[in-house]
Amino acid sequence: MTSYLLETFKAKFPDDVLETHAFRGDETVLLRKEALLKAAAFLKDNLGFDFLMDLTAADYLPREPRFELVCHFYSSKHNYRLRLKCPVAAADARVDSLTPLWAGANWFEREAFDMYGIKFDGHPDLRRILLYDGFEGHPLRKDYPLKKRQPRIPHRE
Repeated sequence: MTSYLLETFKAKFPDDVLETHAFRGDETVLLRKEALLKAAAFLKDNLGFDFLMDLTAADYLPREPRFELVCHFYSSKHNYRLRLKCPVAAADARVDSLTPLWAGANWFEREAFDMYGIKFDGHPDLRRILLYDGFEGHPLRKDYPLKKRQPRIPHRE
């Protein structure tokens, strides 16, 4: 089934797929970030991928595009797994939100925003989820200063 998924994806999105690979049951599609929402909708509506298992990011500084958004999908009907990855440039760290398709994307996207500073267009409530509002910067970026002092959290009574 591996080659079927990758070949179907390449045929459906020939201008958007940058590369594909499969290794030991690990199927991955690298595609343009502009195609993420329509590609995820295709997975859900046409290929039976009913579960967004994870959404995260990676920082590959000094490479450009600097970031890579990584989404893991699962089909409970067919027992298939597929990873979609999108390069995201630091100058335009924005991607369409997957919350219209999977409500569970909400917290994943908030975490990616909080830790890496990637914004998700169309997200219903994009704000920090792990750190406090006054926190400066995004701590999983490779250029985040290790000894940076943060403003104190105001005392509440």
